[in-house]
Amino acid sequence: MRDGIVITGMGVVTPVGIGVDTYWENLTAGVCGIGEITQIDTTALPIHRAAEVHGFHPKDFMPTRLALDLEPYQQYAYAAAEQALAQSGLQGSARVGIVMATALHGLTIITKTQTRIDVRGQSAEPKLLTKCMGNLAACQFSIMHQITGPSLTVSTACSSGGDAITMGTMLLRSGMADAVVVMAGEAAICPAFLQSLDKVGALSATGESRPFDVTRNGFVTGEGGGALILETESAANARGAKPLARLLGAANNTDAYHPVSPAPNGAGAAACIRLALADAGLTPEGIDYLNAHGTATVKGDIAEACAIRAVFGDLPVTVSSTKGATGHMMGAGGLTEVITCVQAIRTGLLPPSLGLTEQDPECPLHLTGPTAVQQPVHAAISNAMGFGGQNSCIVVGRYQE
Repeated sequence: MRDGIVITGMGVVTPVGIGVDTYWENLTAGVCGIGEITQIDTTALPIHRAAEVHGFHPKDFMPTRLALDLEPYQQYAYAAAEQALAQSGLQGSARVGIVMATALHGLTIITKTQTRIDVRGQSAEPKLLTKCMGNLAACQFSIMHQITGPSLTVSTACSSGGDAITMGTMLLRSGMADAVVVMAGEAAICPAFLQSLDKVGALSATGESRPFDVTRNGFVTGEGGGALILETESAANARGAKPLARLLGAANNTDAYHPVSPAPNGAGAAACIRLALADAGLTPEGIDYLNAHGTATVKGDIAEACAIRAVFGDLPVTVSSTKGATGHMMGAGGLTEVITCVQAIRTGLLPPSLGLTEQDPECPLHLTGPTAVQQPVHAAISNAMGFGGQNSCIVVGRYQE
């Protein structure tokens, strides 16, 4: 019988709150983090709204000198990991690994630097290299806490956060580590990225995120970070840790269909859900709540709804998308949404699906409405999907000794 995996610490930096308690209170209260973009001048851009992180002070989580060496996406991941590590009480060692997730790495600093060179005739800053490298947040965190086990960085578009959890699970099951810090960060609210997404028709023209709504017209870009501490159950018990939930199953696959469009029938995503359920040793009847990827793109929501229906049929599994509140946090969202599932299990409260006013008949799911729903949850699923046909599915469950 294989050793179980438990979650012993969590941390978040999101557009609706920093710290898991604040995030959860605001998310379930229906707070929306989407608003006018303040980081950049959007006068010449077709997009003017995003879900930005507000009230974040790097010095609350790291030395000032270190904060100056990190870009926001790295700071968000680092800050979330500090929260998670503090909650878990874990100490760094050669038996602790670390997995970082980011879809876009240092895109913002790269585009800013190119403007400095081309337009202003200035040179690149000396620390450009480390600020644009996706693994540097994990590097700095490992230095600070002397985590000397395996270190990996995952970049699988918008499923990066979920896939990083899968990678952490693989490290634990292989015996390469007893505990893994899984962290994710994203901050790419910059002109080049917004224009690119707009040109492929991915972004909402109205700046509203309406997952599964008949009027949806694209997603709203978000930013932030998240982190989990995963441990084998035996290692957690040996040090007297207090698990928050179980990591029951994890899966990843690819549609092999198109670079930016999901397979129309959701076949790849459905297969991924089935793989995760099999890994967890559960049937569809064992799932009470599903946090959908639900980005509010026309094709994406229909494809995911097809996948969910293919697996669960008419079973009354409750579904919600939190992207109406947080926007699409890209590579970080796949991790923060697993934390959402853990909180649903711990509190018996399911977050609302903000932006949903008239459900699309082509998305026949049991969706939450504009307010949170009270419902006991024993096991939950988090879906994450990304460009390139990436699919991730994570199954978490209530912790019982």
